[in-house]
Amino acid sequence: QVQLVESGGGLVQPGGSLRLSCAASGSIFSIYSMAWYRQAPGNQRDMVAVITHDGSTNYAGSVKGRFTISRDNAKNTVYLQMNSLKPEDTAVYYCNVQSPPSAYWGQGTQVTVSS
Repeated sequence: QVQLVESGGGLVQPGGSLRLSCAASGSIFSIYSMAWYRQAPGNQRDMVAVITHDGSTNYAGSVKGRFTISRDNAKNTVYLQMNSLKPEDTAVYYCNVQSPPSAYWGQGTQVTVSS
């Protein structure tokens, strides 16, 4: 069984920063990619950032230049550094791990950007 444990969400003022973490544990033999998605009420779940096994990254246009994804392969952990946060970044953020042929999701962590 594989578990993803997320942490780091919370309430922050516009312009502030947060760092999300997601640690994968269990029977993971090979991780292809780790990613963050987010879902605001009434919206679909969208990709925010992804990092592959070789370190390649990709970002949604709305967060490019503000968010940075990184990973610690030894700890099977992925991070999302979020800077210059905006109210429209408010959502539940989900960690995703692709370990072919399986994919895993975290339970989600709430990020609220409000004054």
